[in-house]
Amino acid sequence: MQSRQVPDFPWAQPLLQPFQPAIPALFMSETSQTSPLIAYHARTRHRFGAYAEGPGQLDWDAQPEAFRRYPGAPLCELLLTGDQFERRYGELGNPPKIAIAPHLASLGTLLELAYGISAWKSWGPNRWALRCNPSSGNLHPVEAYVLAAGVPGLIDGLHHYDPKDHLLEGRALRSPDGARWMAVGLSSVMWREAWKYGERAFRYCQLDVGHAMATLAYAAALLGWRVKPLAIGGEALARLLGLDRPVDFPPSRFSFTEAEEPEVLLAIEAPGLQAVPTDPVAWLADAFWQGMPSQVDPAPGYRWSVIAQAATASRAAEGALPAVVFPDNPPLPAHPTTAGAAQLIRQRRSGQRFEPKSTLDKADFYRMLDATLPRPGMPFDTQEAMPAIALLLFVLRVDGLPPGLYLLPRIPDAASELPAQLGAGDGRFAGRCAVADVDPDCPTHLDLCLLAALDLGEVQRLARALSCHQDIAATGAFSLGMLADFAGLADDGHAYRRVLREAGLIGQVLYLEAEAAGVRGTGIGCFFDEPVRQAFGVGNERWQPVYHFTVGTPVLDSRIETGPPYPQRQTEKT
Repeated sequence: MQSRQVPDFPWAQPLLQPFQPAIPALFMSETSQTSPLIAYHARTRHRFGAYAEGPGQLDWDAQPEAFRRYPGAPLCELLLTGDQFERRYGELGNPPKIAIAPHLASLGTLLELAYGISAWKSWGPNRWALRCNPSSGNLHPVEAYVLAAGVPGLIDGLHHYDPKDHLLEGRALRSPDGARWMAVGLSSVMWREAWKYGERAFRYCQLDVGHAMATLAYAAALLGWRVKPLAIGGEALARLLGLDRPVDFPPSRFSFTEAEEPEVLLAIEAPGLQAVPTDPVAWLADAFWQGMPSQVDPAPGYRWSVIAQAATASRAAEGALPAVVFPDNPPLPAHPTTAGAAQLIRQRRSGQRFEPKSTLDKADFYRMLDATLPRPGMPFDTQEAMPAIALLLFVLRVDGLPPGLYLLPRIPDAASELPAQLGAGDGRFAGRCAVADVDPDCPTHLDLCLLAALDLGEVQRLARALSCHQDIAATGAFSLGMLADFAGLADDGHAYRRVLREAGLIGQVLYLEAEAAGVRGTGIGCFFDEPVRQAFGVGNERWQPVYHFTVGTPVLDSRIETGPPYPQRQTEKT
């Protein structure tokens, strides 16, 4: 069993105090009614004394089904043509030389590189799929649907994407009306995460939705397309995707297990496409529904009612999306790598172990941080509200930088508030300084702040302890915690989903930037929430940790074999 000891330097002393989940006073209304989502977030914190409520044991032979199908729905086999549209990763910010229109080949590329299988892994008798979109524990709660009109080769209507066989299942088909538009809807089968992670699973589902939104944006950028979120309420989205149909999802004691939670609708902007109809639900009113959902888990062992409560409290209401105004950051320079975008998307993995003596070039480190800054364009165009996340960094082995704790504000509110606030009560970061003032190679617009230089061993012990004692947080080049601004949650429950999705989006940026730099990233959903705030001296309750991430040089396990993603098919060329 891993030790539960915390680092033995002074900053760790507050972490030794007993921690009880508490509702931050900031979010108490005048009538003392607590936001149910703030209550959920507090309830599902990990702490040194105990983890959030989860299953007592796991039966890996009874894991929920990873792929949903709709037997009885007509099938449309998609082409595996990602290589046909390959471009350098550094060119994604620019349109391709020849405009690419939506058709079966380009749609196949979009879905393959966003949600398709990237490889099959095997170890002895065990075999599992990896996908282009990351997922907590490789459990993949996200399901994708395509709404399309006037796309050559595809019947108008609603289609479910099956990543296992790379095809579309026609869920609700209708006659063409001469319009040309396309959108992608996402849902979550939350039981896939809850089966392993218990009450904390709602958090992980939203992180995965953020990953999925970003992967769609990157895949679209390869084709020269753009992705934008659309304003639609949760109930309307459920109707649009057929998730509220009693004949398909009948109420029962297993309804949570089989249900799909409506998440987000994303418009595809591409040559020749028009705007998505104002009322897409009405557009499907006369459609012919086909297929029945396959079963995810015939015998679930637990029920987590708090997850359903959090989902209900955080669903989007009808109305317009909040305006998004990005900070005035300079354009991100093109990445110097010569690797192709499709290549990097397919090879993205979560590192399992890191080489503890390898270092990261300082220029690559700065580039990764710069790529996380919110800017117009992919993937931040998918954000549903103003950016709200800052980064707390554990720098371990970056050439030319001292090990220590750093802050990357990312957003104006964090830049103006956090540097002076962190550790203000005891002066632990009294010697903080702007990295650009001591390192001319650091871009000034990053506002990167060195809070305190530390001995490498101290940073390792702290990073490991705060990330649930996981070595991977301490053996790479750097790790980080994402600190979210919760100020909007008291009045807008959907803001909780938005900040978690933004964290997942940032994670996908780091995944691909790490691959482009020749290293590897790993998202860390398990961390000790309040101890993270205590270690950095976060005195304002509005700032809460939501996700951790780590980057390093991977150590590959030679026992695990890798196979092609679709061995049953040859790559088609048109």
